Amino acid sequence: MKHIKIVFLFLPGILGQLTCRAQSNPPAAPLANEYSEYMETVQKATFGYFWDFAHPVSGLAPERTATPNVVTTGGTGFGIMAIVVGAERRWVSRAEAVQRMQKIVGFLGKADRFHGVWPHWLDGNSGKVIPFSQYDNGGDLVETAFLVNGLLSARAYFDGNTAAEKDLRQRIDKLWREVEWDWYVRDGKLLWHWSPNHEWKMNHPLRGHDETLITYVLALGSPTHAIKPEVYQNTYKQSDHYVNNQTYFGYKLPLGFPMGGPLFFTHYSFLSLDPRLMQDEQTNYWQQNMNHTLINRAHCLQPRQAMFGYGPGNWGLTASDDYNFYDAHSPTNDNGTISPTAALSSFPYTPYYSMQVLRNLYLREGNRLFGPYGFYDAYNKGLNWYSNQYLAIDQGPIVVMMENYRSGLIWKLGEKTPELWAGLGKMGIKKPSYPTGFYSYAPDFRTGYIDLWKHPDRGAYLLDFAVKGTQPVTLTVRDATGREVQKLIDNKAYPEGTHQLTAQLPDGKYDFEWAQGDAKQRVKISLHQGVDNQ
Repeated sequence: MKHIKIVFLFLPGILGQLTCRAQSNPPAAPLANEYSEYMETVQKATFGYFWDFAHPVSGLAPERTATPNVVTTGGTGFGIMAIVVGAERRWVSRAEAVQRMQKIVGFLGKADRFHGVWPHWLDGNSGKVIPFSQYDNGGDLVETAFLVNGLLSARAYFDGNTAAEKDLRQRIDKLWREVEWDWYVRDGKLLWHWSPNHEWKMNHPLRGHDETLITYVLALGSPTHAIKPEVYQNTYKQSDHYVNNQTYFGYKLPLGFPMGGPLFFTHYSFLSLDPRLMQDEQTNYWQQNMNHTLINRAHCLQPRQAMFGYGPGNWGLTASDDYNFYDAHSPTNDNGTISPTAALSSFPYTPYYSMQVLRNLYLREGNRLFGPYGFYDAYNKGLNWYSNQYLAIDQGPIVVMMENYRSGLIWKLGEKTPELWAGLGKMGIKKPSYPTGFYSYAPDFRTGYIDLWKHPDRGAYLLDFAVKGTQPVTLTVRDATGREVQKLIDNKAYPEGTHQLTAQLPDGKYDFEWAQGDAKQRVKISLHQGVDNQ
């Protein structure tokens, strides 16, 4: 692939690092095209942060490259999911992945815990707590949730009958059952921190809508220390930034801060939770996350943001390093800093737009922004500032969410984890019932067309749609003149629910016309076999 070779001319030695690792399992299938190769290269390099840069004693992920002995529990949870992806994609063997997981869970079982809850940071050698702040030297319930979520994904993936995999599952289950979620409830509210020295001085209730949603799913789904459903209702939902219901750039946002806040809200809880399967009385979580992402992108594409060098290939605001050290970047807190994890971890929601960013950063910024473990944490074109750091909490979601777009791997593991569904059920979150038609797309705010990209691994357009009721449906594709190009579905009955259709069509702008009984719906879609290098 000539594009990838060009970038590596600026990055001597990296290609060797990505390809020299010994394999003891069968080689993976060849990649389909250059876009698959882009994705594979970025994912595999980023995976290296959790494999090659992992702490040599604990196996946990360092908080950042500058502090290799300070390991992070939440970032390790993301890294465990990345290890699962690495085993599935055969970047390492399954046996090697199991061995690494045994090291990790062995260390976690001996490390400092506070009523079963790990701190944010640990010493990678001793397992002793490293204070995150003055009063935060004890249990961190949210970071523990990120860690446990990763452990449960590993438990679901390593389901073999070997002694090693059976032992791993048992050890993970023991750690999970020992987390005392209910002990962190005080005065009917779920609190983030507890310290053996300062007790509840931090006094930080977990109020939404934000990244802490997964904490409630696990705390309610715990088989041993479950909290009561009213704690979720009285804490997470009692916030002045829980309900939003405003529209920005044509996209309605049911929950959250004005204009959505940083994009990691759409990533951390949804590494294992498939938002397409989640709806409550307030929101459909897929539409919430997709619209949040599209609002973030639309903000970056406003003419006034051109002073930052933003554009279709240069968008994405979330928490990351910046020239002032660190900040939670968002449309309402924008200093010109782009974080690659923002768009790349949004691949499931905006695949075409996310690939525009990946390809632009790789080809045009790669000599300054791409290193041994993928893209560095952030950059600011307007100030000519480029980070030289990697952060575990930003690298992990890139590997996992890109994989959820490519194969749905971690979402499928989450779907077969009963404790997650138990927690969701207690929260009133259930599988949606969608109306007939496309349910997972939204149009570009400038053109009114949905931009669909041919799936790079499958070599076809994957059209996700829903059917409501029992009447047969028809889906006709028409060109700009109204001429019928192809009938993708011809008066066919489907079971009620969601389905996927594979299609082959030339590039171009089309009208997709749904018909079911007397009801008709027309959707404008622009099909792209490739991605413009914006």
